[in-house]
Amino acid sequence: MRNLLAFLIAAAAAMLVAGAAHPAAASTSTLGPYGWPIKPFDVAHPVRGGFGDPRTVFHGPPTARTLLTSSGSFQFHFGIDISAPDGTAVYPVADGTVTAVHGDWLQVDSGVGRAFQYWHVTSAVAIGDRVTTDVTVLGHIVRGAGHVHLSERDDRQYVNPLAPGHLEPYGDATAPHVASIELKQSVSGPDLVPTLVRGRIELIADAYDTPSLQVPGDWHGLPVTPAVVEWRLQDARTGHVVVPERVVYDVRSVLPPRSEFWTVYARGTYQNMSVFGRHYSYMQPGSYLFRLTPGGLDTRTLADGVYEVVVTAIDIRGNRTSASRRFDVHNRPGIVGV
Repeated sequence: MRNLLAFLIAAAAAMLVAGAAHPAAASTSTLGPYGWPIKPFDVAHPVRGGFGDPRTVFHGPPTARTLLTSSGSFQFHFGIDISAPDGTAVYPVADGTVTAVHGDWLQVDSGVGRAFQYWHVTSAVAIGDRVTTDVTVLGHIVRGAGHVHLSERDDRQYVNPLAPGHLEPYGDATAPHVASIELKQSVSGPDLVPTLVRGRIELIADAYDTPSLQVPGDWHGLPVTPAVVEWRLQDARTGHVVVPERVVYDVRSVLPPRSEFWTVYARGTYQNMSVFGRHYSYMQPGSYLFRLTPGGLDTRTLADGVYEVVVTAIDIRGNRTSASRRFDVHNRPGIVGV
């Protein structure tokens, strides 16, 4: 367990550096779809970590105080984690040239602005080597990893490998979940009673998805994030939309800037099997809390009445689920009277 904890902390630190290494740019790649980096190449494999998932290492013990206030390493997952046994051979998903080999990861440049990174592998190639799709063994999954992390970069920007036209075959017939919608006075404050709300409030949604294929081993049953989270506000009696649909999270193509991690996610968010100081949350599912109203929703701009916030979570294949929560706005002084 100690070796696994050290591996996770080192991996998080390495990914933090990698995530900061390249500025954003628009994607113009013309390379077509590609297969999987492990055998069989033309069959979908379980994906236990999604593009945009929170990656969290907290500098404190596993307490509520740590979740709300602790520093640490926080970033959006800049690829996908494909489950496979340790020692599994990893192959390039596209022909190209090896342009980087660093510790347990390497990069293959496939031209036309597209490059691929393979993490948690012992490299069997060197910088400058030409590699061939489904033929060249790039390396093998390192001990304790249980997966290969695949990143795709188009014109120096990380893009979602599960988007249509990228990694194939891939399908998903199940919808994400919106587990709860909370009203708070502040992002880290206590929950408000929805029967009387006034002033500036924060709306926070707990939303998650499940892998399209069952993940084996210790990561079985652990969630991933949806690809999109959006919300609207409507009059609870008439259904009239007061605040039109607003997208607060969208990783169907690219990631939000890393600096916006705690603007997109609310405090209380942590990844699957998250690290808290020297504690590893073995087999514990993560918590994905999305800030619907960063900076707050000022209910003083609304007429007193009953409102309904509707939150929709959407996956990379367009499956969607919505949930709603009603609350009464009562900005007038006092607490009695309608």
